[in-house]
Amino acid sequence: MPRYLAAVAAALLLGACSSSTAAPAHSPTPLTGALAQGLIAYVADGGVGVLDPATGKATIVAPLKAGTFRVAGPVWAPAPNVDHPVLYFTLHDDRAAERRTTAGVVPYDWLFRVDPFAGTIEPIAASQDSQSEGPIGLVANAHYLALTVGCCTTYEVDALDLTKEAAPLKVLSKPPSQAAFFTEGAVPGNSGLLAVRAFGTGTWYWLNAEAGVLNPFPLKLGPDDGPIAISPDGTMVAVALPDHGAMIQSINSALPVESPSATGTAVPTTSPRSTPTALAPKRVNSKLQHPDGLAWSPDANQLAVAVGGEVELYAAGAPDGMAPAKQYLTGTNVSGVAWSGPIEGGTYAMVKASPGPQAMVDGLLTATMLPAAADTPANRPLTKVYTWRFDSSKTSPIETIADATPAVLASYPPLNTGVLFHHWGPIDSWALVGGCYRYRVVITGSIPPTATTFGLAGNTLCSAKPTPSPTAATPSHS
Repeated sequence: MPRYLAAVAAALLLGACSSSTAAPAHSPTPLTGALAQGLIAYVADGGVGVLDPATGKATIVAPLKAGTFRVAGPVWAPAPNVDHPVLYFTLHDDRAAERRTTAGVVPYDWLFRVDPFAGTIEPIAASQDSQSEGPIGLVANAHYLALTVGCCTTYEVDALDLTKEAAPLKVLSKPPSQAAFFTEGAVPGNSGLLAVRAFGTGTWYWLNAEAGVLNPFPLKLGPDDGPIAISPDGTMVAVALPDHGAMIQSINSALPVESPSATGTAVPTTSPRSTPTALAPKRVNSKLQHPDGLAWSPDANQLAVAVGGEVELYAAGAPDGMAPAKQYLTGTNVSGVAWSGPIEGGTYAMVKASPGPQAMVDGLLTATMLPAAADTPANRPLTKVYTWRFDSSKTSPIETIADATPAVLASYPPLNTGVLFHHWGPIDSWALVGGCYRYRVVITGSIPPTATTFGLAGNTLCSAKPTPSPTAATPSHS
């Protein structure tokens, strides 16, 4: 097992200053109905939803068509320019894939962000994936979102730095040069520590997303344990067992973090988080089967368990075998659960449903379809596709490219792109990014050069006319 992984980019240091005079301090008027207990997010047959633990009311905020997608998540995490947590989840298109002589989809993995108070949904990134059934182990805190993609011995860990604006996901660990890991949990707050389990050996580690190194995991967990949920203060962990429910025990989430020095020698640094008081391990209803997900309440007094297709709430101190204090969403096939912190500026009445991701998923398929003249047995081998990414918030020479001439290719190297069957697609993982990024495409070789522009969230350039809400990615021709 290699001790060091490939180094990843350091987190962006953000700062702000103001020369204005501070206004006199005053106590804000409490918002009637504020979500002091937070919201419980879940995935069920109808899509991604939120549940008010105080009332049991639930709303689907990202509707999904049954049988269309495989979903991982959801998780709560911050978003740019938003003062409340939002939801992230992944999709894998599970519809019949196209073949040489039959129509179908090109399977993509997608990462989406949903704001349940604005009723908006945004694509973060998309990645062509014809080899696996989609991402697994979506985890997040205030700093990083991480997930596992791939299959068999090729599982890789990818991460998104949530302190930055839209950007491609970074690879933290990828075989064969690094180990294959399953992402199982994340230390709350701004930590870079991710709990991972090695494929094959089942050994657990801290993967430091900031320093790009491995640290020993403080607990002896089994090769089939997980996922885990760490309490908001970082002192307790709930572990999903292969059967017999979950286990709660103490955890030290502030072990010394080894960072590579200029000489390549590991330099230990100590985290300010205190060492927890030892807590005897206790089971949470060992009559249960394997939980699909676990989440702590904001005060760590309750544990939400996604099990048996529903959400069950248990008091953290309840004796083993005690029935759940509450049960929600029975019969809806819940498969994931996450619990936000208190949302003082929001009420359940403010929750709004988004349009869902279907239009954007289908829009990408439309945007990447080969022109009819190129989509023939004779012409497909001759067809060349060139793709460039540019930031549409400012004027770029890429947005007017009309042909892939040698001069253009020398000045603006394209992304790796290939012809599939009836579509073309990017080859590199998470090559397609949302936000203000747009893609200029030139298809040539078998047909006269044809240029189009598209984006995951919409085709209008941000520099020309910012779109207030995402729209389908249909190509615009020029």
